[in-house]
Amino acid sequence: MNDRYGNDVLSGDWRSSGRLARPTSRPIEARHGTVVEDVETGWVGAVVGVEKAGGVHVVHLEDRRGKVRAFPLGAGFLQDGTPVALTAPKGAQRAALAKAEEAASRTASGSVAVRDARARVARGSRIFVEGRHDAELVEKVWGHDLRIEGVVVEMLDGVDDLAAVIRDFSPGRGRRMGVLVDHLVPGTKESRIVEKANRVAPEHVLVVGHPYVDVWQSVRPQRLGMQTWPQIPRSMEWKRGICAHLGWPHDSQADIARAWKQILGTVRSYADLEPSLLGRVEELIDFVTAEG
Repeated sequence: MNDRYGNDVLSGDWRSSGRLARPTSRPIEARHGTVVEDVETGWVGAVVGVEKAGGVHVVHLEDRRGKVRAFPLGAGFLQDGTPVALTAPKGAQRAALAKAEEAASRTASGSVAVRDARARVARGSRIFVEGRHDAELVEKVWGHDLRIEGVVVEMLDGVDDLAAVIRDFSPGRGRRMGVLVDHLVPGTKESRIVEKANRVAPEHVLVVGHPYVDVWQSVRPQRLGMQTWPQIPRSMEWKRGICAHLGWPHDSQADIARAWKQILGTVRSYADLEPSLLGRVEELIDFVTAEG
């Protein structure tokens, strides 16, 4: 007679019966860019740094959204589904990681980032730009630098009466005024406005400009999949013409706002902007932060 229940289920090594042996972790160096998954949290990221904190070596993993988390160096990771143990990099790999960490310590403007520093109390000096889009672009690329220096950026909402704005600001010693003007090229309305404004307080005011119709054009067109910015007929409002060229909605002001957010989102650092804007903004920052 057959025993359909088989042998005694409690006989033999019942603790390991039916279970696969746990695989051992393969050691790999925590090289910059190595992508792994933390087993406990499911966090997937690329190695961007290794350091010793509180007597423990930790590895910093950056996910696809740019967020970084630290984990203890060692076992507890997966690479392509296989268990791995991260080890500290050696020799050339350590140097490569240090170089990558140094590059990551740069701000969007290319300057050295000041870690864990509080924003400086605002100076009396200011930088003025024409509108919201100008201000948002300056903030994205130079925001860290400006907070460290204590420089506030204000919006003018146009420069038609720039001389009056300068008089209202009352520039003087310790209260410098830098102004960034759109489409500042010879023979334009803007050039005549700036010529008049420069007579108000030349020692304490610096007015510079870029040649673009709008600050949108200061973003390298390649970031939007174009070789050059298109020529828009004078009969069409410039920003709407750009949106139409790109195939984006452009009927309402909300459409234009969304278009700018999309353009601004392509800017990662100063390298995505034209030199004609970069030089002018750096010039203004130097001017308003100069001592005396």
